[in-house]
Amino acid sequence: MSVRSRYIEFSGPVGPAGSDRYRAAVPTGRRGLPRVRVHAGQRPGPGGPGGGLPGGGASSGGGPPAGGPPRGGGAGGPGGRARRRGGGSRGAPPPEPVALAVAARAADFVGLARYGLFGTAPYREYLRRTESRLRALRGQGVEVHLRVFDAADYEDYCEAFGLDPGEAAARVAYAADPELAGEPFVYAGERLAELLPVLVDDHRARVRISVAGEALLDAVGDGPYGQRRLVAVMRFVTAAYLALAGGAGEGCHLLTLRCHGPEDGEELTAAADVRVEGGRLVGTGRDAEAFCVTLAAGVAARGSGALLLHGDPAASAGPQVRGWALAGGRLRPMAVQEVADSLTDDADRGLPFPPGAVPLPGFPLPDGPSAAGPSGAEDGGEPLG
Repeated sequence: MSVRSRYIEFSGPVGPAGSDRYRAAVPTGRRGLPRVRVHAGQRPGPGGPGGGLPGGGASSGGGPPAGGPPRGGGAGGPGGRARRRGGGSRGAPPPEPVALAVAARAADFVGLARYGLFGTAPYREYLRRTESRLRALRGQGVEVHLRVFDAADYEDYCEAFGLDPGEAAARVAYAADPELAGEPFVYAGERLAELLPVLVDDHRARVRISVAGEALLDAVGDGPYGQRRLVAVMRFVTAAYLALAGGAGEGCHLLTLRCHGPEDGEELTAAADVRVEGGRLVGTGRDAEAFCVTLAAGVAARGSGALLLHGDPAASAGPQVRGWALAGGRLRPMAVQEVADSLTDDADRGLPFPPGAVPLPGFPLPDGPSAAGPSGAEDGGEPLG
């Protein structure tokens, strides 16, 4: 089964990672729902948002039988992990990276075990063997790219490509799937007990990137006009993200976003930590990328929603919460009562109400995006839609 993709690509400092080049692709034909790959080709300098977005990890150059776009081989997983090169004689090329899918959740292990992928070993023994294998590979200088072995997704993958889920070849192809959104998650020698929660969070962010990226590309459309719209939206999102971080002040803060489009009403959500030290934004990872792509989708679709900036809970006066309303592709600062109402709405949705929260009005953000229309004339600053 072939996988066809549509790509939108442009250059300029517009990506969510402050990248010089941004590329998005939606492969169709898998699961009935396209996925998105987002590629940031250059890392920002100090102080800019971190983490790029190339494609999934390689497994000795392998990939799904149907092929697909080339994989990114960039640095790092969450939090900008550094890429490590293997050893070997001077001048010899480093070993090829190896991709490994790990059943990070017991439920996935049970669902996958019925295909005979793990033999008869119980889950704890499987994890012990996996950790030993990871340490052995790293000791040999091999870079290992990890991904969550998701039972439902694996079954969909095998069905889409006509693979037998019980065959080792299917497992290898899935681990190296180039449709996986974002840079490889590189194993750095951690114990699995500490690593698995991080890997699962990384997986959730990848899913958000895929879902929001699909909505973004649908909203901006195809062709040169769609490309200009995507450029304008991502420039705005980058500027807004940096303005939010700059206005947050020192400490570790939390951004939350929920928005939905005016047509189908599908709700998109995202959350990302924002840490500012010495006036610099530091430690951003895949959650920040997912947040930016989700915001871009809401803006491009002229959707509605709410964005909240939760201040550092360590502040002596209690966590300050500022808010912005998304409407018509613009972010408008909320009044104090609107922020309080949004916090109450979040609590009604099952999110914990921040103890001692102090609602405050939002501060001004950059103007919403505009771009040249199909005829080449400027839209006059009107929101894209």
